Amino acid sequence: MRMFRAAALMVIGLAAVSPGRSIAAVAEYNAVIVKTFPHDPNAFTEGLLYQDGFLYESTGRNGTSSIRKVALDSGAVLQQYDLDPKYFGEGIVTWKDRLVGLTYKAETGFVYDLSSFRPMSDFHYSGEGWGMTKDDTDLFMSDGTSDLRVLDPANESEIGRIHVTCEGRPIKNINELEWIKGEIYANIWLTSEIVRIDPRTGVVDGLIDVSNLLTLASQYRAVDVANGIAYDAAGDRMFVTGKLWPSLYQITLSPRQSGADPCHGLP
Repeated sequence: MRMFRAAALMVIGLAAVSPGRSIAAVAEYNAVIVKTFPHDPNAFTEGLLYQDGFLYESTGRNGTSSIRKVALDSGAVLQQYDLDPKYFGEGIVTWKDRLVGLTYKAETGFVYDLSSFRPMSDFHYSGEGWGMTKDDTDLFMSDGTSDLRVLDPANESEIGRIHVTCEGRPIKNINELEWIKGEIYANIWLTSEIVRIDPRTGVVDGLIDVSNLLTLASQYRAVDVANGIAYDAAGDRMFVTGKLWPSLYQITLSPRQSGADPCHGLP
């Protein structure tokens, strides 16, 4: 099954932009706040996920990179492992009893014991590491380009790629990732947009504007870009935050009228 899927993923990019192929309409949404939670304002958020009642977060920048277990309601850091200062931490994902994390430019990822954060092994990849997520069989990794890499969770090796397009145009700066109801949601670096990607085709079929959250987060202090998406599947709750944001927001999506060129603001 995986061999078939990997082979299909390798050609998704070609199929998505082939001549004569129809381009699906891109649905557009505004983010509506359901609840606001505290978030460490010193956390340069790179990866975020929700599991078993807790948030797991990775932070970046050389010298301040870490992986954390965080209490949702209070924002308190319950457990933390600090990376060697030579590493700039990036996205994370859990797989069974492990936590897998990327680094930015060191071409090295690390595997930790999920319960203790004890380093277990490392792995290597070419290029940069940005975001991570998973479905039931594979891991997905962004690298700042318009391609998502598909990794084998058994050994973190690359087994395929998904070429991401919006209205037929490749989209780059794909950053933090989250798997929600069969699709991949992704922050786009240097924008206030979250894109919703169909993993079967690589086509962006939805855009979520979170600029209102950035405005709120920056009311009383300087903040960085929106980055960090987590999903509580059991409670059907979506959470978003950003780098150095003092708050994390549970949101719902409100449809808005689509513009003539919804993808024009994406890099």
